[in-house]
Amino acid sequence: MTDDPEARRPRGMGLKHAYATLRDEILSLHLAPSQLLDETSLAERFGMSRSPVREALIRLAGEGLVVMLPNRSTIVAPIDVQSFPKYVEALGIAQRMNTRLAAQLRSEADLKAIAARQREFEAAVRTGRYLAMSQANKDFHMAIAAAGRNPYLAAFYERLLDEGRRMLHLHFDYIKRTHDSYLLTDEHSEMLDAIRAHDIERADALADAHTRQFRDNFFDFMKENHAGGMMIGLATVPG
Repeated sequence: MTDDPEARRPRGMGLKHAYATLRDEILSLHLAPSQLLDETSLAERFGMSRSPVREALIRLAGEGLVVMLPNRSTIVAPIDVQSFPKYVEALGIAQRMNTRLAAQLRSEADLKAIAARQREFEAAVRTGRYLAMSQANKDFHMAIAAAGRNPYLAAFYERLLDEGRRMLHLHFDYIKRTHDSYLLTDEHSEMLDAIRAHDIERADALADAHTRQFRDNFFDFMKENHAGGMMIGLATVPG
């Protein structure tokens, strides 16, 4: 019997735990954009060697959540405000196309799946936990993408949804402080109704409005909190 916690841990479990914990902390902004991630300190924190920590960071780098610098340092990926207009342009196209296809091709099973994901999102909103909300939001939109029957568009959409989760948390914060926190759930319900009715044009319009609201609120948040800033890091945003 060994007293080494890493030796007792099933192979691969340490890597999975470090990866999942760091990913959640980055997405929830508890680890701020541009924050240095020291492998030695992380290894001590997780009670493991530097090797699985390094593997976790490499995996996070592949998802665009951390940046591995030439000097072998690693930082949390910055949020580049200048690139946001191009990002939201791509998101808007992907959101509209997947929602249009869902309205055209959805089955009864698809409607049940989308409705279930909508209920899960409403439950997440009631908790006030942004990390749970952003995951449930992604699940809702990916259920719509699945109904659209185009795996290429769905994969592109998923990548954009993942990339935007930190910005979505800032959007949630703005909604919470300035509007009814259930506004997003109302929009989701309207999208589901349009898909159920095979109303392609209304589904398209709602998807477009959904993206524009996200865009406008994000910019308003930035004007309030980071005017002229490039790197965003808020310790006060709930996880």
